[in-house]
Amino acid sequence: MTRDVRFLYSGLRVRNVARALRFYERFGFRVRSRGTMEHGGVWIQLRFPGSYHRLELNYYPPKSRYFEPIRHGTEFDHLGFYAKDPLAWKRRALRAGARPALEFVEGRQRIVYVKDPDGNWLEAFGPARPRRKRR
Repeated sequence: MTRDVRFLYSGLRVRNVARALRFYERFGFRVRSRGTMEHGGVWIQLRFPGSYHRLELNYYPPKSRYFEPIRHGTEFDHLGFYAKDPLAWKRRALRAGARPALEFVEGRQRIVYVKDPDGNWLEAFGPARPRRKRR
């Protein structure tokens, strides 16, 4: 299963997208991709030159169901994984001691969240329907 899963990025909650983006770009990060979440949130993935790991900035507006006031220590959002089979990834995480948090399909992607024993979120995304292995 390890080859079917890749640790891709770490997500940070930000209060002000423009301010955060300005800082990280000045620091040397480059935008890889960006988008809007169905609940109105915004995400921007950045990469530092020479590094594979990505940083994802996440903003949740006050009317989003995921909004909560940011207090010192709550800036970390989640660790992000790509999994060829997100449901197998979820089962693996649950066997390791995670608790289920959220799961949905968006287009062709299945997105699964679990919480580690301390309540930190981990996300896996991948095909909504994993391909069957050929015999």
